[in-house]
Amino acid sequence: MIQVEVLLAWPDRVASRQLSLAPGATVAQAIAAAAIEGSAQCPAVAVHGVLAPSTQLLRDGDRVELLRPLLADPKDNRRRRARGS
Repeated sequence: MIQVEVLLAWPDRVASRQLSLAPGATVAQAIAAAAIEGSAQCPAVAVHGVLAPSTQLLRDGDRVELLRPLLADPKDNRRRRARGS
């Protein structure tokens, strides 16, 4: 068995699940097993901070991070700050 953590962090709450999965488990299988409310609204997933496809195989100790949607385009925010507004 491998031990992984699935994590979802919203501005107002954090949900985390520690899981024991069979070797060869994928990111998608970990997310399904964690059954964290709100995970369906997450457009992307990362493993230890690096974007990961749902088919990526997990290793013992991996942390699967469910990434929430962006509220604003980072490029627009940088442009706005550069203009000083």
